[in-house]
Amino acid sequence: MSPLPQYIVDSDVFISAKNAYYAFDICPGFWDSLIFHYQRGSVGSIDAVRRELLAGRKTEDLVLWVKNQVPADFFDSTEEEDVIEAYSEIMLWAQRHPQYFDRAKAKFATEADGWLVAYAMAHGGIVVTQEQPSPDSKNRILLPDVCNQFGVAYQDTFLMLKALEARFVWEGGS
Repeated sequence: MSPLPQYIVDSDVFISAKNAYYAFDICPGFWDSLIFHYQRGSVGSIDAVRRELLAGRKTEDLVLWVKNQVPADFFDSTEEEDVIEAYSEIMLWAQRHPQYFDRAKAKFATEADGWLVAYAMAHGGIVVTQEQPSPDSKNRILLPDVCNQFGVAYQDTFLMLKALEARFVWEGGS
């Protein structure tokens, strides 16, 4: 059996998880599984995502989880020549793309999405995001559309969890 690919998780996965299906008090197994699979080399993210996550309130569950429970190198550095070159290519494409409004280009330039795709390009990883493609969008440059443009694989959280064979088992009271 070949090893699983490296899943590179977008901030929207973490944020959506804590706000809905996998809230810390409902499904702590989700969060434990991310660290478990990180330790096996299957799941991780990047420094730009870490910065986005830490921008939340200091007392928020997600911020505390990132600060106190996630190993520091879960969020890999994007300061590698291959990643920086790929990022430059992505940003040039985004800025030159006539379809997108200037505000969409400006927003994309400040987010982690371009770095996620660049990191995946350089490392052969799969981007994990809850975003859905919208190739005709003018208001937002969406992560799946960038992945498609640059031949980078992407999946949603559920497909990643299935591939990792994650199971969250109920432990209930009476």
